[in-house]
Amino acid sequence: MTALNVDIDPTRIDVRAATSSAGCTVSVSGEVDSATAPGLRGCLLEVVQRPDTTTVEVDLRGVTFLDSAGLSALATAHRAAVAAGRELRVRCGTTRAVVRPLKITGLWDVFTVVD
Repeated sequence: MTALNVDIDPTRIDVRAATSSAGCTVSVSGEVDSATAPGLRGCLLEVVQRPDTTTVEVDLRGVTFLDSAGLSALATAHRAAVAAGRELRVRCGTTRAVVRPLKITGLWDVFTVVD
């Protein structure tokens, strides 16, 4: 995996991207809030726009906090992926900090959740 070069506070969030023949996986761990969400949004938009990427998987299993700013970053990336003809998948496992906000807001049914 390689770290993306964006303005994210490394003490609160870690974002890493790994590219393979199947697509790109962006692994996120830590707190996704109003301070860190803009950096995550930038990372996701950059990955979605890569010319050879057809599938982007966002692995949120390491996320400990997800607020409305983080949900907005994910929704923005989803819209960008759809507009670019790419698929954005979300992997969240059983992490309550992620599953609950996705379900409460209805984004659970909008995103392709893969686990």
